Amino acid sequence: MTLTGPCNAPDVMDVVALGESMVTFLPSRPGRLADVPSFERAIGGAESNLACGLAAAGHRVRWVSRVGADGFGDHLVTAIGGHGVDVSAVRRDPARPTGVYFRTAGDRATDAHEVAYYRAGSAASAMSTHNVDLAAVRAGRVLHLSGITAALSDTCLDLLRELTAPREDRPVVSFDVNHRPGLWRDAGGPAVLLDLARAADLVFVGVDEAQDAWGVTGGPEAIRAALPEPPVLVVKDGARGATVFDRATDSAVYVPAPEVRVAAATGAGDAFAAGFLSATLRDLPLRDRLRHGHLWAAATLTSPADLAPPPARDTADGLVALDDTGWEKLRLGPGWNHTTDRADEEVPTP
Repeated sequence: MTLTGPCNAPDVMDVVALGESMVTFLPSRPGRLADVPSFERAIGGAESNLACGLAAAGHRVRWVSRVGADGFGDHLVTAIGGHGVDVSAVRRDPARPTGVYFRTAGDRATDAHEVAYYRAGSAASAMSTHNVDLAAVRAGRVLHLSGITAALSDTCLDLLRELTAPREDRPVVSFDVNHRPGLWRDAGGPAVLLDLARAADLVFVGVDEAQDAWGVTGGPEAIRAALPEPPVLVVKDGARGATVFDRATDSAVYVPAPEVRVAAATGAGDAFAAGFLSATLRDLPLRDRLRHGHLWAAATLTSPADLAPPPARDTADGLVALDDTGWEKLRLGPGWNHTTDRADEEVPTP
């Protein structure tokens, strides 16, 4: 997929991301939520994570959402705007609060960690075609959405259906399936996600998600057979790698993931999508788009935070240019993307 449209027009963003962001409370030490004495405040949200990463890499990005007319809403707008993201289209809701959540610390790289969400009835869950600036949402070369937003409420689902509907001025729609069974109000979530994915131009989905949501087994090729409509389909297979299917070139490209010493897994999928989109905006080859996705994910995986800075472009471009043998020898640990002292990390020099 090659992006078209006015790349340098001052009123057109590279990417517009729409979705809920929440204030995240990070524990001061490992342990059960019942035992943690204090927490530090941060931000969390799939779409805002992606927006912040892309802005840090120099892209023009807008985040669109609704937050409460409260201190937590103030914090989200200030913090996300502080990453260089345009927040001019974020609206305040005087009747509904900003969502928050708490999570545990030390075991975040496993499925054993605790997360407590307080987002029901949040300002973002009230997003609709009537209270969101649709012109601001569509003013980008790429519009990034996720299945999380569709699960928040009926009005949010109606909004996503409107934004993915065919129209002449529709930007390229990027859709991350992000199947979260606990968010859906009934058993219809998987079918809704499949319909939205079929309407998108670029889709990100995990092998595990496709199996859990749609019962698709057999790997990337089986997922492509079940989802042939998107011009570009990216199938992620965890620590093993990812495959991109491209209709324009009638090709499928697989790139293994580098070996990563994981500090925390939260946010890695958002970072992968941001890295792939960044490389797509630069019109890089399919292989390189996947490699950038893996490297951006590795930057988050090797950080304890949900939102980590992306690798410096020069660093990432150098690693992406490695031959296949060099790429397969990559060993990435904490600090790999922001230090020149790599004696304890097996990071080849191109």
